[in-house]
Amino acid sequence: MDLKCALEECSMALNLFLNNKFSEALELLRPWSKDSMYHALGYSTILVMQAAMTFEQQDIQMGISTMKEALQTCQRFRKRSTVVESLSNLVSKQSVDQLSEEEMHAEICYAECLLQKAALTFVQDENMINFIKGGLKIRTSYQIYKECHQVLQMTQGSKSKNETYHQFEGGVNLGIGAFNLMLSLLPGRILRLLEFIGFSGNRELGLCQLREGASGSSLRAILCTFTLLVYHTYVSLILGTGEANLQEADSLLEPYLQKFPNGSIILFYAARIDILKGNFEKAQLRFQECIAAQQEWKQIHHLCYWELMWCYTFQQNWLQAYRYADLLSKESRWSKAIYVFQKAAILCMLPEDDLKRTGEDIVSLFRQVDGLKQRIAGKSIPTEKFAVRKARRYASSQPVKLILPALEMMYVWNGFAIVGQRADLTENLLVTIEKEETALQNETNHSEYYMDDVCMLQLLKGLCLKHLGRLMQAELCFSKVIQSEKQIKYDSYLVPFTLYELGLLYKQQDEREKAIRYIETAKNNYKDYSMESRLHFRIHAALDSLKVSPASTP
Repeated sequence: MDLKCALEECSMALNLFLNNKFSEALELLRPWSKDSMYHALGYSTILVMQAAMTFEQQDIQMGISTMKEALQTCQRFRKRSTVVESLSNLVSKQSVDQLSEEEMHAEICYAECLLQKAALTFVQDENMINFIKGGLKIRTSYQIYKECHQVLQMTQGSKSKNETYHQFEGGVNLGIGAFNLMLSLLPGRILRLLEFIGFSGNRELGLCQLREGASGSSLRAILCTFTLLVYHTYVSLILGTGEANLQEADSLLEPYLQKFPNGSIILFYAARIDILKGNFEKAQLRFQECIAAQQEWKQIHHLCYWELMWCYTFQQNWLQAYRYADLLSKESRWSKAIYVFQKAAILCMLPEDDLKRTGEDIVSLFRQVDGLKQRIAGKSIPTEKFAVRKARRYASSQPVKLILPALEMMYVWNGFAIVGQRADLTENLLVTIEKEETALQNETNHSEYYMDDVCMLQLLKGLCLKHLGRLMQAELCFSKVIQSEKQIKYDSYLVPFTLYELGLLYKQQDEREKAIRYIETAKNNYKDYSMESRLHFRIHAALDSLKVSPASTP
């Protein structure tokens, strides 16, 4: 099978995939997956996606072994360079002219397989050796992409620009784009920790390459589009300052919505964009459409349940939110600890009668959390660690109840930045928080968690006030937390996160110097608190948006 036919068949498989015909796409690719690099890449990519969604050990094994086979298939088409195995020293004009079209594609497919295999290796096993092996694979992949980028620049004028050349171009756009974007998000200390020598991420270059790829007609156009969509709809919220470029997300998705009106992955993104715009009611309908669109990949349903759970949380419709948290805790393998904690946290918000009707026991749910945590690449997951730490209040024979745990978790996922689009719902949250504040003040004997609870409520109250435009009051709330630092016993995360939020508040008021000072304080003066790396990602994004070259930290 020649390159042109292979690319055509893979394009057909991609259309099947986007139309929810997942197993048909696999069937089309399987027969040639040992003999054609594009079939190998496509087949293994679908299995890797499946593994990433199910988290089932056998799916992960399957993903890794098909990736291995795909790498071998691509390797057969790569140029055998006699001097050095890799092309690194050979990117010269003459070596580029000797590269056949097939060899150029083999490089790009090889790099793509390598990257995916490395990502799965991280997830699959916990020992450090695999982590390092994965890191080395990523490095090799990055090198190949850089070389292919050079090849592209050198051939810009010479090679006849046929359809397959544009496919190669799309591959380079995707690789260079995704790498630069990913690396630009990493705070300096994480980059140094990984010691990816020679790795540098340029966000603008990354976005520019991905946009170029997304606007082309290559097979990778949809992958460039998905990468940009994940960035705009998730990454910039959870790891950024919460300012998402929804206009771009909309215009990227529009042509696919026209072409695949029932494609569940497309519908999912459309609904997610609705959430970020604050159109929760419309998003809820879209997620239902997405669930109804296909039954083959249940994992897409689970993604919808997670989003629906938050939608109802934003609206404080606790019974519906509970329904979806309950479904997740029963059906999804992703993070049982988070789901059970979330379910218990939502139940805490229900009035006594509604709680009785569910037949659930909050205390026993919180007590299950610790036994459910998992490890990835030898480390426990920060949000799970946070949930375990919070749930400890229920471990003793005299449990001390958590205060508004569902809203605290909402903050962890940066949900206030989303619900803040809606003044009506933000007002309602403020009412809930102030009610709890009064109740806490009126308690006669305070628990040892009293100051932690008071400060947590001040942080959440400050966020609501900020989104309602009551900036002076928000500043007061944040300042109270910082002044109470010495009295906080357990939730040490509150102070650095509050300093960061105060910094963003000053940024909003154009007090740049002050903003930088508070955010730098959060970055440099605190360590060993919950979700530290998540805050460092957000700090990195905030300083980046204030256009400071981050001062090197020891």
